[in-house]
Amino acid sequence: MPFKAVRLKLTKKQRSQLAAITRKRTAPAAEVTRAKIILGLEEMKPYRTLSDDLGISSATIALWRNRFEEYGVTGLVSIHPGKAPTKLTAATRAKVLAKTQQAPPDGSTHWSCRKMAEALNLSKTLVHRIWQESDLKPHRLDRYMASNDPDFEKKAADIIGLYLNPPQHAAVFCVDEKSAIQALDRKDPCLPLSPGRAERHGFEYFRHGTLSLFAALDIRTGQIIGKTAARHSSAEFVGFLQQVIDSCPANQEIHVIVDNLSAHKTALVHDFLAKHSRLQLHYTPTYSSWLNQVEIWFSKIERDVIARGVFTSVEDLTRKIMRYIRLYAKRAQPIRWKYANPTKRIRA
Repeated sequence: MPFKAVRLKLTKKQRSQLAAITRKRTAPAAEVTRAKIILGLEEMKPYRTLSDDLGISSATIALWRNRFEEYGVTGLVSIHPGKAPTKLTAATRAKVLAKTQQAPPDGSTHWSCRKMAEALNLSKTLVHRIWQESDLKPHRLDRYMASNDPDFEKKAADIIGLYLNPPQHAAVFCVDEKSAIQALDRKDPCLPLSPGRAERHGFEYFRHGTLSLFAALDIRTGQIIGKTAARHSSAEFVGFLQQVIDSCPANQEIHVIVDNLSAHKTALVHDFLAKHSRLQLHYTPTYSSWLNQVEIWFSKIERDVIARGVFTSVEDLTRKIMRYIRLYAKRAQPIRWKYANPTKRIRA
């Protein structure tokens, strides 16, 4: 049964307000349509005409007519009360913190904000706020290696002492090998960097062989002494120690910090040290390569040369590594090694 058109009486103020809504360019489209409904009803337009003109149903027209008759112009505005804000109480905070330290029931390794919010019927924003206030980051993972060296503190104090207070007139070097560096050549051409696109390398590659890099970092100047070798054997290590000695003035005391690699402790090394009394090796504790400053430089050459490098042969790899070392010498600087409190007992 069609709706019968009944004239709707408006006051002058209401008519002016409704007309202003229809002219307002920033008004929501739904509110403009409702204003046109009321103005059309005042003009005695049939429901079918309003329905065709505005693209709405007759039931919608009747709904907003009733709303207007009850509440006036303010009744045409949509009211969405929404969900009441959740108050952050001590109990809620404790519940979230306790739950965060438990494994999720779905078998995943850690919680996300949304997963935690769903489990406790909270908003993800509230969960994030609690985690932020408590400095909790479930998505982060830090790895560590604990040294099992019974003489850790003694060895660590010895090395840190060389960094903070090296012997006067003595040379101190950090020495290590970067082994099995691969000479990788790309099967497909490399596409260069361009605006909006990163440099692109083909996935497939040729492996031309490997080499090892021996490096000695002078802690006073930051200069690097480098040598490449096919293997990182004890004989190659002794040969590199001789190269370090040759770079220093005669009779100068030399201290060399090395790790516990077996090639550093062979009979050949002991015989070499016996013949060169001015050179002394200082071994880092087990699993404590972070105490050797040359590792910092190795990470730098890995980023700058090796990781994205394209090498046509082992000889090409050697040439590019040694060129980098020569040019690095022009801008080398000592590493700023800091230890908060040298008098404090060192702990693993």
